Amino acid sequence: MLDAVGLALIGTGLVFFAAGSIGLLRLPDLHSRLHALTKADNLGLGLLAVGVAFLAGDLLIAVKLLLLWLLVLAASAASAHLIARHARLRGQGR
Repeated sequence: MLDAVGLALIGTGLVFFAAGSIGLLRLPDLHSRLHALTKADNLGLGLLAVGVAFLAGDLLIAVKLLLLWLLVLAASAASAHLIARHARLRGQGR
């Protein structure tokens, strides 16, 4: 049962990764693209990490995956902020 839940979460995470990639290619401006990438990819990574934690079945691996996801959340928010700020200062933002 846990294997099926883990695989479903991994599949859902991959769908969010695909949606973020499509958003990167299809959305019109920098800020929309950043929003699509940060939101969809962070949720996709979270679902993927939870799914892998279910498949691994080990608490230590689950904690490591949670810490990795939190680190990526912080890095993604900081990098998106820096990119948007740089674009705004150069006059490329709204």
